Amino acid sequence: MSHPIENPDLPLDELMTRWPETIRVFLDYRLLCVGCLIAPFHTVIDACREHGVDEQSFRADLHRAIGAQLRPSLNRTS
Repeated sequence: MSHPIENPDLPLDELMTRWPETIRVFLDYRLLCVGCLIAPFHTVIDACREHGVDEQSFRADLHRAIGAQLRPSLNRTS
């Protein structure tokens, strides 16, 4: 069973509300999604694409932050 954080449609604000420990990951990547008015509408995919961040690495760091294992099926190419 996949972890809820793997949901590609999960809005960033919901992700950060459910797992506040992920906020540090956003800040480490210099993504100012925390408190952004677009966060309720953007997903990890959107943020990575718009800010030129490697999605696979970013997701791995999110998973590390919450102590979840990243599923191999999430290793996508952009």
